[in-house]
Amino acid sequence: MQRGTPTIRDLARIAGVSIGTASKALNAGGRLSKETREKVLRIAREIGYRPNDLAQSLHRAKSRTIGIISNDSFGRFTFPIVEALEERLADERIAVFMCNATDDPGRERQHLDQLLGKRVDGLVVTARRADKRPPIGPLVHGLPVVYVFSQADDPDGLSLLPDDEGGAVLAVEHLARLGRRRIAHVTGPEHFEAVRLRRNGYLSALSAAGLPAIDGFYLSGVWSEAWGREAADRIFAKGSVHPDALFCGNDQIARGLADALRERGIGVPTDVAIVGFDNWDVMTLAARPPLTSVDMNLKALGREAGDRLIDMMSGKRVSGVSRRPCSLVVRQSSGG
Repeated sequence: MQRGTPTIRDLARIAGVSIGTASKALNAGGRLSKETREKVLRIAREIGYRPNDLAQSLHRAKSRTIGIISNDSFGRFTFPIVEALEERLADERIAVFMCNATDDPGRERQHLDQLLGKRVDGLVVTARRADKRPPIGPLVHGLPVVYVFSQADDPDGLSLLPDDEGGAVLAVEHLARLGRRRIAHVTGPEHFEAVRLRRNGYLSALSAAGLPAIDGFYLSGVWSEAWGREAADRIFAKGSVHPDALFCGNDQIARGLADALRERGIGVPTDVAIVGFDNWDVMTLAARPPLTSVDMNLKALGREAGDRLIDMMSGKRVSGVSRRPCSLVVRQSSGG
């Protein structure tokens, strides 16, 4: 075997094909038989041949890279999306540059300038909340951009989001099937679009099940366990009608409520069933009892973002807002 880094000439010679054929096999291009393509790829692996990505990118005017801009510094929502996105793009030998803008427009512009300087082939914009935001900027006109768990105020943009309203319906339908008839909803700040959508789903599911929307059974606060404990004091005050089920806007609120009910001697799920939202295992599995929760299927969103970005990079026009189904993960807190 020759010393040094193997070249495409070495690969072609060992495989018994022309340099052009070897190049087509490596780049999934041209009309080659399956046997020839597989033979070239097998030998490339055996001799440790690695294509010169820089040279290829100059030849194709493609960098085989994409940029990700996020403001989710904690990573609760971004990490599952990016993990699945990277897995999908790796299948196409596309690398990823990730930047954290932390809700700073100036920092976002700086990251954008750097990514454009690297001649990325596309952008993914994600966030810690799915509310509308300004488009990423005029400099990326013509560059494929996918917003995932984020949405641009742009009719030509593509936004991939979880179906918050549908997720709420899943939660309430589950509780109603278990025979719960007084279902309360404790959630986060109403200026979040997700909060409003989940409330709509809660109310529509109650109506569909023939259940009342009881006064005082909808409470909006902050995303915290402390708010969950405070909400328990309000909902379970003496002399009031008490719920037999709680649908919570996130898992932190649900865990706070579960702790507060346990301190009051109220059994979960025997007296009150609880369902959270997000299916964040840090919360759901550590809660006592473990929480039933709505899963936004963020990895599925990440994979779809990869699919749509690849489509756009190949010249397809894709736009609009797509809300993808949530699922319900049932654990002990709902008794289901």
